[in-house]
Amino acid sequence: MDSQAVTKKDRARSLDQNIQRLRQQLDALKKHLMTEPSAEILNEFDAVTEDLLSEAFGSSSPLLDTYEYAEVGEAAGLLNLPDEAPEGTDSQSQRETIRQRLRVLESAIAELEGRRASLAQETRKRKATGPHVSDFMANTVRAISLDATLREAGQCLQKWKIGSLLVQSGDEYIGFISETELTREVVASGTDATTTTVKTCMREPLVTIETSDPIVDAVRFMKEKGTRHLAVTESGRIVGVLSVSDVLRYYSGVV
Repeated sequence: MDSQAVTKKDRARSLDQNIQRLRQQLDALKKHLMTEPSAEILNEFDAVTEDLLSEAFGSSSPLLDTYEYAEVGEAAGLLNLPDEAPEGTDSQSQRETIRQRLRVLESAIAELEGRRASLAQETRKRKATGPHVSDFMANTVRAISLDATLREAGQCLQKWKIGSLLVQSGDEYIGFISETELTREVVASGTDATTTTVKTCMREPLVTIETSDPIVDAVRFMKEKGTRHLAVTESGRIVGVLSVSDVLRYYSGVV
């Protein structure tokens, strides 16, 4: 298995893009408020906006539902705003549905900007306390099934030019297998690498550290646990790997 972690920088970039796209829709909608567009133009606009909201907040987001209500002039109550015009087919009714769309987009942009501000605040706090695990970890998560053979594990290590693999059971990571374990089992003990599975010599349980932890804590943790590799987590989800070589890279920079 080979998966790319979503870092804080990725999330910040995604938030910025979504904010920009929704602001463009907001500007276009303000023009529609003045020009009284046709139903076809509004339908096309709504389809694009719904896709953007779904991408930014998820297909089950209440904001998406509220926008769909706004299309028919029923969003005022959901947004706790007074109805400014009765439903109907005249231009006044159309302008009111556009105003309700505007309010939904303004709420969506405010929500995303709040998330972006929180992320920026986290980043500032991290910088104030020095380098963190996330600054030196490998963002690509490489894994192998616990039922794979030691030979397959060795081939993966060689292919990806890395020193360890996470061991996976179903959707869960349960341990590590590294060059050290392979050397002990295959070279020193004479184990048959073509028939022996990873689960027989993997290192478990999985030792983890948070992305936000200082890099110096990783050194202490490696020493305490007697390991050269740590799985890196963010909000309980594994997003990368930190090895002793990554730590040495940090200290080489310091020196």
